[in-house]
Amino acid sequence: MMNQNGGGFLEQIPTVTKNLIIINALCWLASLVMPRVGVDLVDWMGLHFPLASDFYLYQLVTYMFMHADFSHIFFNMFAVYMFGRVLESVWGPKRFLIYYVVTGIGAGIIQELTWMIDLRDVLSAPQEMVNIGGGQILNKPEFYNLFVTIGASGAVFGILLAFGMMFPNVPLYLMFIPIPIKAKYFVLLYGLIELTMGVASFRGDSVAHFAHLGGMLFGYLLIRYWRKKGIRDGRYY
Repeated sequence: MMNQNGGGFLEQIPTVTKNLIIINALCWLASLVMPRVGVDLVDWMGLHFPLASDFYLYQLVTYMFMHADFSHIFFNMFAVYMFGRVLESVWGPKRFLIYYVVTGIGAGIIQELTWMIDLRDVLSAPQEMVNIGGGQILNKPEFYNLFVTIGASGAVFGILLAFGMMFPNVPLYLMFIPIPIKAKYFVLLYGLIELTMGVASFRGDSVAHFAHLGGMLFGYLLIRYWRKKGIRDGRYY
């Protein structure tokens, strides 16, 4: 059905934002279907630890198109829709895509460095076998394969940071809290929460908090670089 403004809902979403949502949705559906024919897309496209036997460099890009479950992809893509379309409208499709990919890759790099720190005892141990409990012993490359990161959250946090920098005083609402928060404080709050959660390393927490911070860090650095180069593309730069 077409509305009176001459376009359907999808036609009103900027090109890159729309295609990112579609590609992520297709990849998530494929990850549900492909195991039936013996193909584990999460294992293939997810970001492995650098020393794992299943690590490949391309995973720094592909991991951000894999998601664990419906809520994971829904909230990530909802954020891409809400904030990404605004950035794309200001920056244009090329710059927005570059920003999205750079922040996603940056988040992956920070996650790899985090793993290096977390696994420093195993890395420095002379033994080639690792006891993971329950009587199960793995060699180091197999053990490293247990660490896999998926999701677009790093790029999403980069998008949130950019929105907060470009529209610092726009009021945003946290879910279930009907109190407006300026975008700059919203982003700062999220960053502090991620830092706290990452440093605390709560037991049972499987969220890659430092990857989220990595997306924000690389986003900030890229925006600063663009500003230094005098690249403006819109009244906010």
